[in-house]
Amino acid sequence: MKRTLALALATLTLAAAVSEGANGPRRRRRVSRPVDLVWYAETLDGKPVEARQPDEPINPASVLKIGTSLWALERLGPEFRFETRFYARGTIDPVHQVLRGDLVVEGGGDPDFQVENAFLVARALNELHVTRVTGALIVNRRFWIGWENGSEGREPDPIKRAMLMAGRLRQALDPHHWSRATRATWREFAARRGLDAVRPPRVVIERGIGVNGHAEPGQMLVVHRSQPLVDTLRRFNCYSNNDIERIASTIGSVDELAAFVAEQCGVPRDAVELQTASGLGENRLTPRLIVHLLRRFRAACERFHLPVESLLPVAGCDPGTVTHQFPELADGPNTTAVVGKTGTLTTTDGGIAVLAGIARTTQGDLLFCVAVPHAGGRLKGARHAEQKWVLDLLAAHGGGQPRPCAGLLTAPDTGANIVLLGDHAPFAAGK
Repeated sequence: MKRTLALALATLTLAAAVSEGANGPRRRRRVSRPVDLVWYAETLDGKPVEARQPDEPINPASVLKIGTSLWALERLGPEFRFETRFYARGTIDPVHQVLRGDLVVEGGGDPDFQVENAFLVARALNELHVTRVTGALIVNRRFWIGWENGSEGREPDPIKRAMLMAGRLRQALDPHHWSRATRATWREFAARRGLDAVRPPRVVIERGIGVNGHAEPGQMLVVHRSQPLVDTLRRFNCYSNNDIERIASTIGSVDELAAFVAEQCGVPRDAVELQTASGLGENRLTPRLIVHLLRRFRAACERFHLPVESLLPVAGCDPGTVTHQFPELADGPNTTAVVGKTGTLTTTDGGIAVLAGIARTTQGDLLFCVAVPHAGGRLKGARHAEQKWVLDLLAAHGGGQPRPCAGLLTAPDTGANIVLLGDHAPFAAGK
């Protein structure tokens, strides 16, 4: 279906005039470049609805996270949990609550291990009569805590990166080293769990930090199991977190992701160009391929008996980029009618703004991708133009219909659990 306003939306000019007052120079006008939209939309049965340059390669930015999420679902499964194991390389004196030796951490690539998860571990170690470690805290290269902003903010040296993570963990385990933000996080954590906020768990590391080589880790004490992958992916997609690259690194290389995306879209391998798994850098997909990828993502969700809303944010339901950047989709008559993913780059490829998702209308669901290439310096106007395009798409098909919300976004520790080893019975911490 062709809409009468489609061509008008294709070139939406942003004009601005500057007045310097009655006694100043005459009003000067700044001529703005047009905001050029490209798009593609189709019905659930694959019938094209709207198209403008649908086969022109664009940088998908963080919309690529849909492909990475699909890859993770297919390779790991929605209920997959990452394990982080804690060992005693030494002996435990339960009377004095001391580990005489090193505390060794064997990370399993948990992409969303945060200070809240460190609180869980500290509580577990205290249960095992460990409040002080006379040796060092040793981590491997697959342990991460906190954020890095993907490859853009990552320390390139793997040893330095591991040392940074070890330092973060050591600080999180000992309240005497907490920052103001960590103390606030603890108070929130304690309130959620009904704990005494004035008595936080504590594990003091006396001899610094290090990176584990090939030495035997010792006796296993604690296993931290992350929340299910489906919950982790939802957090990453709502906030468009570039550390989703950590999940991808568990599965394979970026080249393997590109081959997977090409296979899912039914195109030759060279039709997909990827530099990262997060959308950072120079990546290339067409609007039509993005929609095809979204279709495969939706089909996978159905196969796993998951609503799409459990993995991608709904405008008007979830915090993060979709609700923040597209307020008229989040509030008003079309609230919660769109579930999808944003993509934004400020300078790479001249900047770009992308929105891809599923629009629920009275005439059925529509899969779409709309983008503004070369949007650097004009991102606000680009998002406004995209929002208007989506609102017109909804109106042309009878108006938006509400989608279900997936519930509150969980904290990283909410679905995690802890297993105590040795003579202690396992217990769950974080249901």
